[in-house]
Amino acid sequence: MSDTRRRVKVYTLNEDRQWDDRGTGHVSSTFVERLRGISLLVRAESDGSLLLESKISPNTAYQKQQDTLIVWSEADNYDLALSFQEKAGCDEIWERICQVQGKDPALDITQDPIDESEEDHFEEIPETSHLVELPPCELGRLEEIADLVTSVLSSPIRREKLALALMSEGYIKKLLGLFRVCEDLDNREGLHHLYEVVRGVLFLNKAALFEVMFSDDCIMDVVGCLEYDPALVQPKRHREFLTKTAKFKEVIPITDSELRQKIHQTYRVQYIQDIILPTPSVFEENFLSTLTSFIFFNKVEIVSMLQEDEKFLTEVFAQLTDEATDDSKRRELVNFVKEFCAFSQTLQPQNRDAFFKTLANLGILPALEIVMGMNDLQVRAAATDIFSYLVEFSPSMVREFVMQEPQQTDDDVLLINVVIKQMICDSDPELGGAVQLMGLLRTLIDPENMLASTNKTEKTEFLSFFYKYCMHVLTAPLLANTAHDKTTKVCNSLKPVNCHNFQTAQLLALILELLTFCVEHHTYHIKTYIMNKDLLRRVLVLMNSKHTFLALCALRFMRRIIGLKDEYYNRYIIKGNLFEPVINALLDNGTRYNLLNSAIIELFEFIKVEDIKSLIAHIVDNFYKALEPIEYVQTFKGLKGRYEQEKDRQSQRLNRYRRDARSLDEDEEMWFNDDEDDEDGESTEKRMEDDFSDSYGKFMETKKGKLHWQKYPEEPFLFFVDCNFISIFISAGAANGANGANNGKAAAIPPASPPTLVVGLVDYPDDEDEEDDEEEEDQSPRKRPRLSS
Repeated sequence: MSDTRRRVKVYTLNEDRQWDDRGTGHVSSTFVERLRGISLLVRAESDGSLLLESKISPNTAYQKQQDTLIVWSEADNYDLALSFQEKAGCDEIWERICQVQGKDPALDITQDPIDESEEDHFEEIPETSHLVELPPCELGRLEEIADLVTSVLSSPIRREKLALALMSEGYIKKLLGLFRVCEDLDNREGLHHLYEVVRGVLFLNKAALFEVMFSDDCIMDVVGCLEYDPALVQPKRHREFLTKTAKFKEVIPITDSELRQKIHQTYRVQYIQDIILPTPSVFEENFLSTLTSFIFFNKVEIVSMLQEDEKFLTEVFAQLTDEATDDSKRRELVNFVKEFCAFSQTLQPQNRDAFFKTLANLGILPALEIVMGMNDLQVRAAATDIFSYLVEFSPSMVREFVMQEPQQTDDDVLLINVVIKQMICDSDPELGGAVQLMGLLRTLIDPENMLASTNKTEKTEFLSFFYKYCMHVLTAPLLANTAHDKTTKVCNSLKPVNCHNFQTAQLLALILELLTFCVEHHTYHIKTYIMNKDLLRRVLVLMNSKHTFLALCALRFMRRIIGLKDEYYNRYIIKGNLFEPVINALLDNGTRYNLLNSAIIELFEFIKVEDIKSLIAHIVDNFYKALEPIEYVQTFKGLKGRYEQEKDRQSQRLNRYRRDARSLDEDEEMWFNDDEDDEDGESTEKRMEDDFSDSYGKFMETKKGKLHWQKYPEEPFLFFVDCNFISIFISAGAANGANGANNGKAAAIPPASPPTLVVGLVDYPDDEDEEDDEEEEDQSPRKRPRLSS
């Protein structure tokens, strides 16, 4: 598998006529029993999995292109290509294919299959006839030539024979010579026939013909033929555009003539495909697949040749970062780099990786800091596109660069802060650039694509960096547009400053979307920032905005926080009374059935369904009177029901673990009164035993059998194991013993009613937490807010 001659990249043509990379592997030609024939096998170099298994059919048409490509179709809409690393490997596999099909390896095209419907028709053709007989290339025969070319398009075998005929007789150049004659004579009929001929030749879909037609000598005449569409009243002026309007700018002189010619050719062929040729019909989509691959592999070759020219790229970046470079020159350089990056998308993954590493080493990121801060809108737009290519390829590479910046630069010129400022200052009324930059920022701060190693965690380091150096820049417009009077803490006093401006409202919505993403994917950092900046209070000011989409963004931010069910956030919301602006917005909305109404009700429905007790208690205690009239949904009545259920449950728990203080005092007073009034020791002792039995029965009924006790046969008494009860029991007994000594009696029986118990008879582990919660609830503010009507 280490043989680089057999190293290939597998491509398939998708529905958009673009080549999809299916992986890199090593190709071999072996007999496959299951397929019963010699087949092409490509196994992935990474794990040895099978990328391709294709039987070499005698009737399949294979094409060899540009010395390192083999292209073929296995079905009407399924084209395949093998791109070889070395020419020798391509020649070796090509010879094997030709050997299986019985063809001459010197040809670049093998035969197409013969359809069953055509077999009888072609039996009449002598076996020695390999070519379609072409009419003489004369002005008077142009109509006949056009009819012949048009007629063969429906037959694969006839298309192949026509292509061979055109190549063998040099027919293309003769036809283009006739075009110049017809144009000089203004022979419109002949020019219309030549349009049909050239269009039909392109639809033959043969790379060998493209090499001739798109050469420097012929391509402009091909474009000229395509100007004379019979359906048009006046011919188009494509040649005038390509020669006069479209100018090739060399920002840095290209000394390689082959590279310059390849760039010109690719631009013109792309123009033919995208502008001149009509959009192919459903039946013609596969006719231009080879043209698509021709452009694709031309771009690969251009990028590879430029990347290998280190002197050229070094000069590009040197001038791009040079302060002495004038703005117009810098604009050209940025546009060149942008197009260079766009072409790089055609590279194989490993080559693309090397490409972007080369750009990083040459200083692409420091250069972006300079150009993204320029006032030229075109330059900034091109720089944004370049930045998007880098972030899409490797967000970790960008993060690694920006984390090294604070050591050598100010916060204001950090790359991420430059990006944020460009997002904030986008002059586009629709904020198209800001939306694009927001998406890039979200990619950079997304923990899902951050790397983690043994020694360091990219997530921890980068998020700490971002919240320290960049978050204040991102939230600056939000805080500025929600300025408030510091002398009051009432949410209604927070008034948006510029929220009535639609563009500002759009910008704030983008920032809120990014902050909502942070709440969902970051934990400690965003929580700390929200608490320290009282950010949620400032965000909820936007519930007053006349732009409903902005109010919904603010509500979504709060909804995401509540959705975490984090008690720290819940306490922050309760302490700040932050439900007030939400409820005010609901009441102001009235009975209108709209998205804002539904979103607010969904927020409270979530709290009810998830049974978030602290928030339910806060809402019912402070806002239920205002919400009670809302009866078109059962949400608020449900909240009240949950609240009352919880109160009943807590009450039952208190009754379960605690004696009523008043009843204990009455029992104790009764016992002492009986002790003083009764002078008969025996009757007193008997009453004590009876009272003890009654008291014990009450305890047992209250505890419902959950007390632990043991009965010893030798003793007539029950001894409770619970240490709290025992301590009270003993202390009460000792006091009774003293009284008994004064009365000349031994106090062997405890008092009928012990002192008031303030702890549970059994020490349950959650008692302490519940008491703490109750203490906090007791200390929480109960002041009812003023709700606006």
